[in-house]
Amino acid sequence: MTESDQAARQRKIRAWRKAGRALSRHSAESTVGERLARLTPRAEGVYDLNEAADVYGNGIVATLEERVAGLLGKEAAAFFPTGTMAQQVALRCWAGRTGNPVVALHPLAHPEVHEGGALGAVSGLRTVHATSEPRLPTADEVDDLAEPFGTLMLELPLRDAGFVLPTWDELTAVVAAARERDAVVHFDGARLWECAPHLGRDLAVIADLADSVYVSFYKSLGGLSGAALAGPRWLVDEARVWRHRYGGQVFQQFPAALSALIGLEEELPRLPSYVAHAQVVAAALREALADSGLPWFRVHPEQPHTHQFQVWLPYDEDVLAEAAVTQAEETGTVLFHWFSGAPASGPPGVAYTEVSVTAPGLEWTPEDVRAAVADFVGRLPA
Repeated sequence: MTESDQAARQRKIRAWRKAGRALSRHSAESTVGERLARLTPRAEGVYDLNEAADVYGNGIVATLEERVAGLLGKEAAAFFPTGTMAQQVALRCWAGRTGNPVVALHPLAHPEVHEGGALGAVSGLRTVHATSEPRLPTADEVDDLAEPFGTLMLELPLRDAGFVLPTWDELTAVVAAARERDAVVHFDGARLWECAPHLGRDLAVIADLADSVYVSFYKSLGGLSGAALAGPRWLVDEARVWRHRYGGQVFQQFPAALSALIGLEEELPRLPSYVAHAQVVAAALREALADSGLPWFRVHPEQPHTHQFQVWLPYDEDVLAEAAVTQAEETGTVLFHWFSGAPASGPPGVAYTEVSVTAPGLEWTPEDVRAAVADFVGRLPA
């Protein structure tokens, strides 16, 4: 990161911290002291703090693993320091069991975009794509793959395509198609926690479709870090061996485990309300942007599948980022946190942002959204 980039980042963080209103709060806004101050008093409600600290995965870490396995209806679960490691280990274990190192997944899936080619470079796996459309593959597309594959990996929701999900019938059909190809199914469920409202099923029923599931503790639950891999006991036992080999056998992890238990206790029950209010916010954004005089825009998906969605605007990302941070500085309102270049499925000349609706956003009325949009657009060049 250049000096200029670092200065811009610090400016944004200062603006976010001072702002009184936001649709969500970014983890970068908090200081170490603030995170600790929030963690300690809430910890007593989820775990006996007089118990001994964990050592190499026992104690509170084992308690968290049991909780996750129960929520997902799986035989067992293993805690991992990162989701990247959890998924590599899961896919490697399945390749050994099936005898096929080929993983079918979407080209926008996390391992393809955000992990530096680790599946091939570290785990010796090869990937194939059933579709390049900005959505999860259909049953027909999986059936039509030209070569055998050992594992079908489905990212739920597909974040880089706009946090999109299939319908329940589409999901069950694509899983069945993979089974017909004698493949196992793994869910990248980093954000699985918020998928239940759209799919109309509880977490255990959703997870039951897959042979294994990875979940994150910091993305939607507000934890400090960490992930879990859930599945049959033999898989989890084998995953623990590979976790050690990959350098993930951490001496003590109680802060991360505590924050995960707090997230499961406090944030997980709130996620349906965030998903519902994201529909309200997205509708108000569409209406306000349509009335703003902008030549073009897109709220994607038009009706969010989770509590997160994208907004596309026809400006350079630096212009939009300046308008966003200036709005936060001058009005104390954070409508958009950041902007990036063209979305994966978007046209040239467009930048986008991701909008998340969490607890702070529940206070926003449609009128609040429309007023914030009008102010934001007024800061853009004519």
